[in-house]
Amino acid sequence: MAKTSNQKAKILYLMRLFQEETDEEHPLSRRELEERLADIGIHAERKSLYNDIETLKNFGMDIAYRKEQPEGYYLAAREFELPELKLLVDAVQSSRFITQKKSDALIKKIERLTDRYEARNLQRQVVVADRIKAMNESIYYNVDKLHTAIAENRQIEFRYFEWTVSKEIRLKKGGENYQVSPWALTWDNENYYLIGYDMDAGILKHFRVDKMLHIGLLSIEREGREEFGRFDLARYTRQTFGMFGGNEQMVKLRFHNKYVGVVIDRFGKNVPLRPDGETHFIARVNVAVSEQFYGWLTGLGRDVQILSPEAVVKEYRELLRDLGKMYEE
Repeated sequence: MAKTSNQKAKILYLMRLFQEETDEEHPLSRRELEERLADIGIHAERKSLYNDIETLKNFGMDIAYRKEQPEGYYLAAREFELPELKLLVDAVQSSRFITQKKSDALIKKIERLTDRYEARNLQRQVVVADRIKAMNESIYYNVDKLHTAIAENRQIEFRYFEWTVSKEIRLKKGGENYQVSPWALTWDNENYYLIGYDMDAGILKHFRVDKMLHIGLLSIEREGREEFGRFDLARYTRQTFGMFGGNEQMVKLRFHNKYVGVVIDRFGKNVPLRPDGETHFIARVNVAVSEQFYGWLTGLGRDVQILSPEAVVKEYRELLRDLGKMYEE
């Protein structure tokens, strides 16, 4: 009975052979195809095998024949080219928010999109300096739940945690649930964030997805549509630094010309720039003024200066003075 069943599925097993076992450097001759099918209890006559190959070609599989040695049939084109698969593997391996366990599982699935010979080229380790993979295994499913809630126009509830000095999880709000209307997911500084309307606070907030626990979808329609309609997500992520908020202000900055690429990467190509002498330029940018913003400036060194407003200049000066005193003491 099993043999009869296999015989009916012959063309499917033949398709799998082409997908998993062949490429231009590793074709299978007619005899080898017959032997592979015989190994799983399928008898294939010469004529029927040729007919099956022709059927698969008509179905859309790009099966070619190689005349030179090693001669035989092989799958010449696939849905994904090897460089595309390598790019996907690199993205998964280097992504901080995907745990190592999930990274390994995803890469195994990507390997099945090509034959076993090319799959060896996908077993690669991307070296990223100081890369710490996420520890919250549930983030993989959190993202899916949040997309579902957004698509179905439903509120969510969840618990939110922070880390303590003893490296333990501490639930915020005393362990009470947050009730939020989810509106968008954004990616910033290698972390996923949810932009949602907080019911209790009555404002839009962002939450790190890997710090959300026990997400539940509620049968209540979302609120905050008007607030989110006025919300410019792209602008918000440009203005905040590491998603640390602050008072939004127009700040005038003076940079050395070597930092023009850094400024465009951070604030976009539409940022207003004007030359200031031969070696510097001035940029006017809207930013959420915070210590993280000041830290970004400090990281650029002596070739950047805040020109205005004076209150921001004063605040930055005081921060630098306090930091200096801390290290002098």
